[in-house]
Amino acid sequence: MRIFDPHIHMTSRTTDDYRAMAAAGVRAVVEPAFWLGQPRTNPGSFADYFDSLIGWEPYRAGQFGIRHHATIALNPKEANDPRCRPVLDLLPRYLDKDGVVAVGEIGYDSMTPEEDEAFAAQLALAVEYELPALVHTPHRDKARGTERTLAVVAESGIGPGRVVVDHLNEVTVAAVHDAGCWMGFSIYPETKMSPPRMVEILKEHGLDRMLVNSAADWGHSDPLLTRATGEAMLAAGFTDDDVDKVLWRNPVEFYGQSGRLDLSDLGPAADTFEGSSIKRGGS
Repeated sequence: MRIFDPHIHMTSRTTDDYRAMAAAGVRAVVEPAFWLGQPRTNPGSFADYFDSLIGWEPYRAGQFGIRHHATIALNPKEANDPRCRPVLDLLPRYLDKDGVVAVGEIGYDSMTPEEDEAFAAQLALAVEYELPALVHTPHRDKARGTERTLAVVAESGIGPGRVVVDHLNEVTVAAVHDAGCWMGFSIYPETKMSPPRMVEILKEHGLDRMLVNSAADWGHSDPLLTRATGEAMLAAGFTDDDVDKVLWRNPVEFYGQSGRLDLSDLGPAADTFEGSSIKRGGS
């Protein structure tokens, strides 16, 4: 089983996690910029963090044979802090980098006017830099937040097939499916989504445009729950090819739209998807 985790916060994880992930079949990851738990008070803190995402973390992942990419953005929670808003002016410097495969995480936390502005501005950057967008739906009032998210995406002019709306559940998946966006699901030990629930969603809504991630961060999370979801799919009667589509080919297809996905040196098994813009050789 080969696994591409399309949303995981390895900055918050240890080298033991990398080792366990590699043993479980994780061969590639995308790490979105996010809130680190401690409020940041100036744009310089973000610059150091972004530099780590495109420099240090790919090196750390590479020691375990895992290819690391990043998405860059001002996250929704910190978009409400006026001390952080100048980060929007820093983003073009990073959105030109080879290892950056999307703009994200963007979207909503509390659905404030400040979040509206930051969300729209960063979708415009995704269009300008021809990158996909990774959108965070709020943890509270998720149905209304998802509805609002889809309205902003539609107004932005970005193609829905270049947007993944993440942290979905049984209540919100149908609207995102019908809007033509990609559907992201975070598998957690206790909250968000579980492997058995994910299997039922795949049975009902199919495998196309589905992204399954661990979103593992500094909270109670588990970077091996992508593997557990694949095993639950097999136990429920899905085929090996079905699992490969959800856990490998789908994230390759979505992030391949950036033209910057580098899966070189991962062996022949990583080079089987046709139609995505996968970078070959070098970074």
